[in-house]
Amino acid sequence: MKTGLWLVLAAAIAPLVKDRPFKQQKVSEERFEAVGVFDVNGDKVPDLVSGEWWYEGPSFKKKFFIGKVRAEGEYYDDFSTIPMDVNGDGRMDFVTGGWFGGTLIWKENTGKLGAEWPEHVIDACGNVETTRAWDVDGDGTPEIVPNNPGRPFKMYRLNKDGSFTKFQLLEKQGHGLGFGDVNGDGRGDFILADGWLEAPEKPFAQKWVFHEDFKLGQASVPILVTDVDKDGKNDLIVGAAHDYGLFWYKQSDANGQRTWEKKLIDDKNSQYHEMHWRDITGDGKPELVTGKRYRAHNDNDAGAKDDYGMFYFTWNGTGFDKHTIIFGPAGQSKGTGIAMEIVDLNGDKLPEIVAAGKDGLSVFWNGK
Repeated sequence: MKTGLWLVLAAAIAPLVKDRPFKQQKVSEERFEAVGVFDVNGDKVPDLVSGEWWYEGPSFKKKFFIGKVRAEGEYYDDFSTIPMDVNGDGRMDFVTGGWFGGTLIWKENTGKLGAEWPEHVIDACGNVETTRAWDVDGDGTPEIVPNNPGRPFKMYRLNKDGSFTKFQLLEKQGHGLGFGDVNGDGRGDFILADGWLEAPEKPFAQKWVFHEDFKLGQASVPILVTDVDKDGKNDLIVGAAHDYGLFWYKQSDANGQRTWEKKLIDDKNSQYHEMHWRDITGDGKPELVTGKRYRAHNDNDAGAKDDYGMFYFTWNGTGFDKHTIIFGPAGQSKGTGIAMEIVDLNGDKLPEIVAAGKDGLSVFWNGK
């Protein structure tokens, strides 16, 4: 048989690459949409923190009360869980905020099991879509960065006395937020729905420059910044947070002018609101881990009633291949929520996926 024909036949009969196995552990039916993973009680074992409760690791079967969270219809006003030892007492607290209260707060871990965690206001910053934390100046302590659509764009720096200093960088922002080095100068820039903010050498003392290079619409949080095609320039990965579509924007240089070419990753699913760029397969290369935020606008978004799930996408050199973690109808599947975590929970060097949402809180154990 000629070599060329044999290769064609081999490709035709070869089995498809199996999706990586994950075993779902349903931790809770609670409808909080954000989750954090950190050691609450100082036993050096990661715990889960979501909404009104924290769940003790490694089994996550025992839960302890944190405090009431404001309910608004089917929502809870709690759209992030960012671990941070705010007051420097050696116990991990967390930062959160919500759309309806319009306030960024931190909750204090007192170390007393079952006792409510005191709340401390950071700022009445306006409606919080969700919040992320990035180390803007590289000092080892992340800054708190909320996405406040229609409001000024701000970041908050933790001071040594446990207070925060606010820095306003732009008069108005849209729906979507990311952080990474766009122009290759070694400094992290902010990506917003309608352009990107170029970081100065001194991010807390000098002016950030806004570049209106693109219009991303109602974009994901985060927007990922990474060199997808390995051409030496960082690209963007963007989900349509409240519509169909997942895309990457290829960065190029045409006659000294930065350009962005929109390329499709997936158009079969909607509400790609949250995503991570992490190696979950153990092959040394990052994968795009994302999925649908279940009922983001309570069935008022495009594709709200479709079957849904969570996926990871692998780069094949020219495009992305889609792999399923879980997929199915409501009541049988699971979405990402608004803020999920990817972290190694059992020390086997393969990270698990921890996702909250209106469809409950689950851990997806890697390789099971």
